[in-house]
Amino acid sequence: MKNTYETPLNSRYASKEMQYIFSPDFKFKTWRKLWIALAESEKELGLNITDEQIAELKANADDINYEVAQEREKLVRHDVMSHVYAYGEQCPKAKPIIHLGATSCYVGDNTDIITMTEGLKLVRKKLVNLIEKLANFAEEHKALPCLAFTHFQPAQPTTVGKRATLWLNDLLLDFAELEFRMGSMRLLGSKGTTGTQASFMELFDNDTDKVKQLDKKIAEKMGFDGCYPVSGQTYSRKVDAQVLAVLSGIAQSAAKFTNDLRLLQNLKEIEEPFEKNQIGSSAMAYKRNPMRSERIASLARYVIIDAQNPAITAATQWFERTLDDSANRRISVAEAFLATDAILELYINISSGLVVYPKMIENHLMSELPFMATENIMMEAVKRGGDRQELHEKIRVHSMAAGKVVKQEGGKNDLLKRIAADPAFGISEDRLNELMDPSLYVGRAVQQTEEFIRDDVRPILDKYSDLLGLNVEIKV
Repeated sequence: MKNTYETPLNSRYASKEMQYIFSPDFKFKTWRKLWIALAESEKELGLNITDEQIAELKANADDINYEVAQEREKLVRHDVMSHVYAYGEQCPKAKPIIHLGATSCYVGDNTDIITMTEGLKLVRKKLVNLIEKLANFAEEHKALPCLAFTHFQPAQPTTVGKRATLWLNDLLLDFAELEFRMGSMRLLGSKGTTGTQASFMELFDNDTDKVKQLDKKIAEKMGFDGCYPVSGQTYSRKVDAQVLAVLSGIAQSAAKFTNDLRLLQNLKEIEEPFEKNQIGSSAMAYKRNPMRSERIASLARYVIIDAQNPAITAATQWFERTLDDSANRRISVAEAFLATDAILELYINISSGLVVYPKMIENHLMSELPFMATENIMMEAVKRGGDRQELHEKIRVHSMAAGKVVKQEGGKNDLLKRIAADPAFGISEDRLNELMDPSLYVGRAVQQTEEFIRDDVRPILDKYSDLLGLNVEIKV
């Protein structure tokens, strides 16, 4: 048993893949890739750096001597210079040109952008797989009528599949935001102490074209389209706020889904998966608590609140640089990604195994359908010679009486029998029962579901078909 605090985001929730993206090993290996990109670019632009030095840097890129760096940091109290020192110990020939002209933010900030970009890629992969699972569910149940609710009060019927498109549509809105944000990510580049690139102008004898090319070359080597055109010492902290806003959006969508599912589970219409040996309650052995949905709701609340951290950080920066962002960003950005990763894995797990109970859905719908069918019944009676205004009043009175039987006496809805017995309508009970076909009352729900999946969902799944087939396994 461990005797120090460990974040549950690692031990209970997030995947190993997302944990690695935000790990020290990923960070420090990226630092070395950035130092190699800087040295290569400086060499290509004419600085006195040799192929031998570059080869030495590359040969030791992944073999990080962490012990040396840790001991050095105890002495100098500076993480970047400690790793420059450790890298130099392994690369004696390249030692003089490691980090040449750069500031700490060259490796720190560029690595943060790379890390968030890799995190967004993993989020995209899981989001695409989630969209596929829900699309399959919506297609399977597109024609299954169910009671719809407004204000959690019975309203005109919809279908189970159409309701699922509402969850899907939220995710597609999130996906569009994710795609936009990923497309706008840029590196900080090599901007120097206050963003003026003064040290690089000194290195390149005031050759502004070469200094501009340096940014471009570094970005290309690190797989980015370019660098932010202007900055202080750091890239704008608004980038962090914008990225976490995307994650917050995903959390919002997931939480809304779990609200709906928990209500449906209470109605015994649709349930989240429940494993053979799973225990729902320590006291009540019969219970099937919606544990997965509740966990999503809990983590989503954390992400939504956590997204305020970088927003406040962005708002409170001073001039070209202040360090009161550092400790906050180390925690808030990483944890938002880890929690969102856990949310998506849980959401995929749930949507892969939703349990539908058509008979319960039918029972609830049919208990309310007579009320909802009264407009059609009234129109039928008018065609048979009835007076619309008189019939409207009679339906109101009969509905109130039927509602009293249901609510006060606990009886069944007898509205149809009351209408059949009223000569003003002139409609038999058999004909009224024919009008109780739920498919008559779902409007374009089936067609809307088909069109939405065909026109909006499938193009995304086709574009990212190489990301599909993800298997997830929740930990606890």
